Amino acid sequence: MTEKELIKKCIKGSRVAQETLYRIHAPVLYGICLKYSRNKTEAEDNLHDSFMTIYEKIHQYKYKGSFEGWLKRVTINTVLQKYRKKEPLKLLSDIPDHAEEMGREEPEISLALLLKYVQELPQKYRLTFNMYVLDGFSHKEISEALGTSEGTSKSNLSRARMILQEKILKKKQIA
Repeated sequence: MTEKELIKKCIKGSRVAQETLYRIHAPVLYGICLKYSRNKTEAEDNLHDSFMTIYEKIHQYKYKGSFEGWLKRVTINTVLQKYRKKEPLKLLSDIPDHAEEMGREEPEISLALLLKYVQELPQKYRLTFNMYVLDGFSHKEISEALGTSEGTSKSNLSRARMILQEKILKKKQIA
């Protein structure tokens, strides 16, 4: 079955097609959910909610661009909507920009440990960090998606980087 046929069957509500879509794309979308979540349980919940949204809105896919890209965007937006409802994201005006400090030699760290540290970030920092660093969103796009200002996005990214850097340096000192 081609991707187009699979999409058309999902639009018609075929459970078999929905299951096939899930089996094909769940691993990649779970990875996205894991980046944006505090733990595996929350990531699984976010994946479930994302697929419910995908099934509901699949008729909106216009066969332009990558279908997987569309799925990723729906997943990210679904997760962000959940977090927007939970806690308002506020500006931390007292945090300086430490971008120039980030040029220092970085200690080596495993991907699993880095993911753990990112998951431990406070929600507003984790979301901003993932969107900017891992998913390539601009500060303007982040501010629009999270309902904040561009300055808040920049501040939250700076603070997220500082927290991660502190954790990594602390880990290096212990090792």
